Amino acid sequence: MKSLPNILTASRLVMALFMFVALAAASGAVPYFSDRLEPELQFALQRWAFIAFVVAAVTDFFDGWLARKLNATSVWGAILDPIGDKVLVCGAVLGLLALGPQPYVVLPAGLILFREFTVSALREVGAGQGVKLPVTLLAKWKTTLQLTALGMELMVATWGAFSLPEETRLRPGFEFAAHSLFWLAAVVTLITGAQYWEQTRKALQG
Repeated sequence: MKSLPNILTASRLVMALFMFVALAAASGAVPYFSDRLEPELQFALQRWAFIAFVVAAVTDFFDGWLARKLNATSVWGAILDPIGDKVLVCGAVLGLLALGPQPYVVLPAGLILFREFTVSALREVGAGQGVKLPVTLLAKWKTTLQLTALGMELMVATWGAFSLPEETRLRPGFEFAAHSLFWLAAVVTLITGAQYWEQTRKALQG
């Protein structure tokens, strides 16, 4: 039972990879599928990608909760959990962009990717100097915002795959909410990135 949290974390990595490949295939970027990409297959790939994202996002909550509940925290869990989060977020962003031009998504998506890679580099450099960057409460909320916003953006991008009505007031309202939340997630992401940068700067100067 104590290995269950790590199994969930590892499964998040697998589902994130599957989600990205499915979205890439749905966009025609995978050679094997590009010649066989009929609407029915495209929609099926988009649906499975969305489902994989949602399940992977749910495991982000349960693996940490189970680790604390079962007293099963481990070094591997501490290493894999942030990696799983970043792979899921970055994979969803890249897969979302692969689905086609989305003017309201490109800039916040790029800012999120910029921050994630920058903080990863900061952690690596800091670790070499004995500097630790503990996860802040705002950073935890940042991950929740990112995953929620990306889930909504994926739903917007794959709207037709779920046979949802096009001519309705629901879609414009949902799109506005998704874009607004995604921008909010990008802003919070940048704020937490600036916080980590300042922590690292002060630690290295000290």
